[in-house]
Amino acid sequence: MSQKNNQVTEEAIMAALSEVIEPELHRDLVSLNMVRDVNIDGDNVEFTIMLTTPACPLKGKMENDSRAALAKVAGIGNIKVNWGSNVPKDNRILNQIGQQFRNTIAVSSGKGGVGKSTISVNLAIALAQAGARVGLLDADILGPNIPMMMGVEQMPPPRNRKMIPAENYGVKFISTAFLVKPDQPLIWRGPMLHSAIQQLLTDVDWGELDYLIVDLPPGTGDAQLTLAQVLPLSGAVVITQPMQVAASDALRGMKTFEKLDVPIIGVIENMSGDFFGTGAGEKLAQDYNIPYLGTIPLDANVRVGGDSGQPIVIAHPESPAATALQQLAKDVAARVSVLTIQQQASSVIPIQMIG
Repeated sequence: MSQKNNQVTEEAIMAALSEVIEPELHRDLVSLNMVRDVNIDGDNVEFTIMLTTPACPLKGKMENDSRAALAKVAGIGNIKVNWGSNVPKDNRILNQIGQQFRNTIAVSSGKGGVGKSTISVNLAIALAQAGARVGLLDADILGPNIPMMMGVEQMPPPRNRKMIPAENYGVKFISTAFLVKPDQPLIWRGPMLHSAIQQLLTDVDWGELDYLIVDLPPGTGDAQLTLAQVLPLSGAVVITQPMQVAASDALRGMKTFEKLDVPIIGVIENMSGDFFGTGAGEKLAQDYNIPYLGTIPLDANVRVGGDSGQPIVIAHPESPAATALQQLAKDVAARVSVLTIQQQASSVIPIQMIG
């Protein structure tokens, strides 16, 4: 740090920024150690805000609040705000399965046909577009379709006795669709499903990921139980359609995760609009006091993108559905950061001094 002005000091800068509150964590930037690399050149100030996710939805608010706070420092000149990110890590994951996943997000629905895989794919890509390291696990073992939606037909050859995930649009992903013929049905009972999910988690060279998105099969069966047993989950996103019958099925899925002590990240209403109506997802969230993450409007290009291997956030990034999905990714990432930091805080056992 260079310093050439007696009025504009690092102490004054840090004191001003200690008044800026991180909107999700409700603590100031300084106590959260989010202010880094303060540099003072005469009256001008440059510093970095280290975010908890590169997909932070509230960067603009933090920058505006920081500039307003620093404007009160006597003699200050130009202000330059840089950005970095350090995604909080859930240490349970490395300890339990030996993989370097900082966070794990299950995408779930109580019934089929609500667009769960579509949400999973677009969520993963949007997070990668924001700068995160993202993996996508197709845990719908008996009905895998993620490779088709991601536009990849085969994965790379194995290396060092590990499967290597396929990659497209900045997302690493794996699926049993790569391991069986397209017309070959998988007629497996629970123990085989358990083994398959565990292998796709542990026998794959995933590398280090900020987020692993897990696309679950519909319902509340073996896959959900296996995942909660094998993998510490940062949280679950619950998908519903606007109709009440879909919301009632989503409620059963949500209650399943609550019984498994998996936090609910929030509810998403997919395919919303005139054809299916709107509102059941938001009402479900309100009735059970959980976050409502938003609405994805019904758009034929969402279906076309899934069939063609060019998801809508790639093929039509300016469309209302794509922009809703991009905002969804930011909101999910912000919520996961809060949950992970809360989990870290709750796992710290205070030491009491005796004597």
